[in-house]
Order: sequence, then structure tokens, then C-alpha cells
Amino acid sequence: MAADPIVKVIYIEAPPKEVFEFLTDPAKMVRWMGLEAELDPHPGGKYRLDPNGRDVIQGTYLEVVPNSKIVLTWGWDQPCHRVPAGSTTVEIQLEARGEGTSVRLTHPELPAEAGDNHEMGWGHYLSRLKITAEGGDPGRDPFADPSVRHG
Repeated sequence: MAADPIVKVIYIEAPPKEVFEFLTDPAKMVRWMGLEAELDPHPGGKYRLDPNGRDVIQGTYLEVVPNSKIVLTWGWDQPCHRVPAGSTTVEIQLEARGEGTSVRLTHPELPAEAGDNHEMGWGHYLSRLKITAEGGDPGRDPFADPSVRHG
């Protein structure tokens, strides 16, 4: 049985172009999520993120609309995880709102036993994205420690 889709909406006081860069530029991505990223943001391009030096998220970009939308497959490349690489999708929509951006992340198709961890994880990382995209420093990511199990 699948978990209910995760839907997170946040407001970031930065224009969509700047927020988009934090989702597609590897150097900017690792300021809020992960230790290492390989991103090739175009349809068919590779998405690879190492969040903690042990677990690796793999995916493929399905749709990329600059400054507006990203859709990619999502999952973990290690066999011990409940969400295998490519088994789910993540959609991130950016919409200009006043001086800033409304960010809507949707992650459906998760197995029921993985829903709570991903719900908490996305909340954690989106709050770090907000701080970073608004020019702040979110500090050391406690989830980047290899002893923290992801997925």
C-alpha cells in the first residue's frame, strides 16, 4: 500500500530564478542538502545526491522548465532502502509571489512504510533551502552524519 502523497508548500523571499539555481546547480544544492551532487538538469539528465557519505539518491530528470518546474525520478541506489532508485517521482513547482517564490514539492508513490521518514525529511530540507536561498546559513546539517539512516 502506498503512503499519501507528500505535499509541502513554502514561501521563499527570493525570485524564482534564484531558487531554481539552488535546485539545479550542484555547488548551490549542497549548501542546503547533501555533501555531494551530480546534477544534469534536462530531460534524461542524471540526478545523483549523496546526503551523508553513505546513502545515495539517484534519479533522472523527466521535465525541466527553467525557473518554474522540475520533475525527476527519485530513490536510493542501495538495495537495503525501501524506495529503490527511480521508483518514485518528485515534482517541484516554483511560482512568483510578490518579491518571492512559492515552492510546492510533491512526492507521491512512496511505500507506506517510507512516508513518515520522507515527510520529515522534506520538511527538514525545505526549511534549509529557505534559509539558504534567502541568503542565510542553515548551519551544519545534522542529517549529513553517516550514522543518520535515510530512506
